[in-house]
Amino acid sequence: MSIIDDLKYMKIALKEAYKGLGKTSPNPPVGAVLVDPSTGEIIAKGYHQAYGLPHAERVAIERGQNKTRGAYLYVTLEPCAHYGKTPPCTSAIIEAGIKRVVCGIRDPNPLAQRGIEILKDFGLEVKVGVLANEVKYLTRFFLSRILRARPWIMIKVAQSLDGRIAVSSGDSKWISDERSRVFAHKLRSMVDAIVVGRATVEKDDPELTTRLVKGKNPLRIILDTKAKLSPDHRVFRVEEDKKTVLVCAEEVSERILKPFKERGVEIWKIPQRRGHLDLKSFIERAYKSNLSSLLIEGGGKLHGAFLAEGLVDELFLILSPIIIGDPLGVFSFSAKPLIRLSEAYRIPEVNTKKIGNCLLIHGLTSEGKDLLNSPLEYL
Repeated sequence: MSIIDDLKYMKIALKEAYKGLGKTSPNPPVGAVLVDPSTGEIIAKGYHQAYGLPHAERVAIERGQNKTRGAYLYVTLEPCAHYGKTPPCTSAIIEAGIKRVVCGIRDPNPLAQRGIEILKDFGLEVKVGVLANEVKYLTRFFLSRILRARPWIMIKVAQSLDGRIAVSSGDSKWISDERSRVFAHKLRSMVDAIVVGRATVEKDDPELTTRLVKGKNPLRIILDTKAKLSPDHRVFRVEEDKKTVLVCAEEVSERILKPFKERGVEIWKIPQRRGHLDLKSFIERAYKSNLSSLLIEGGGKLHGAFLAEGLVDELFLILSPIIIGDPLGVFSFSAKPLIRLSEAYRIPEVNTKKIGNCLLIHGLTSEGKDLLNSPLEYL
């Protein structure tokens, strides 16, 4: 009917889905909206609140009570058709008497596929591909894990106008302002894990938590090839909601690692390559540990190493109106000397936004864009 606007209701489903971002991993965030096609009124909304809890479709259907028969369902991701932590959503949709289902994208997970076909077999009208690009971005962590067998990787860096993240002594508090730091903590609350190198822990002694916002703390991963850090740093104080992993070379002795283990720190031993931890082996270990998203937060050499390996999907650069001017200051990205400008790492396109007194420069890398531009077999 002309009163129904698929784009309008999918936008509402997207807004619902974002409420669960950072809480559903390894599942994707999903939103759902039930609509009365005769009036265009919303019957009920729902989102997947946490891993193991009911999916968005079931939440909306339960809230819709006895008004679901003949309704239209808008859902960001294809309804699942398998038994996992919860029963299949296709069964709930069919039992509720829903007439039409509109999806953002198909589910690329082989375990969950055929939801669309099952709904069609039971006579439901189905439409797929509404606001697909927006839904892909929402679901990017999940898509990366399923389609590439690796986490989605983001870099967040706060830097001065002259590209420094610290002065020569290592002091970096604070380059950005309070509102920018709140934004950074929101990013942390979205991801499964935050990653920093040894130098960042030595110089800043960070907690790497989400203390400035409401939200879960990410897993804290510290890359320290030879495990030279002191176990007394704050990041190694493990609590129920503050977990830490120390990543080191395979050759590090158990004697060195014992005090970390006694504090509850998990140890990952991975191979070295050219005297440094092999980042691709690290990413493989993160994937096998069921991590769907990583946020790299320092330092400059670590940022540069991830870029050089082609392991960055998204960049959040907070540009602060400050000029450090220290010729020995720490650069935000430090990889290798280049001979030609054509060798520089280019971000295909960026967006900018003012946050407090800082400027956020945000963009997807070529690797990130390639994933989100991949077709998901719309029907």
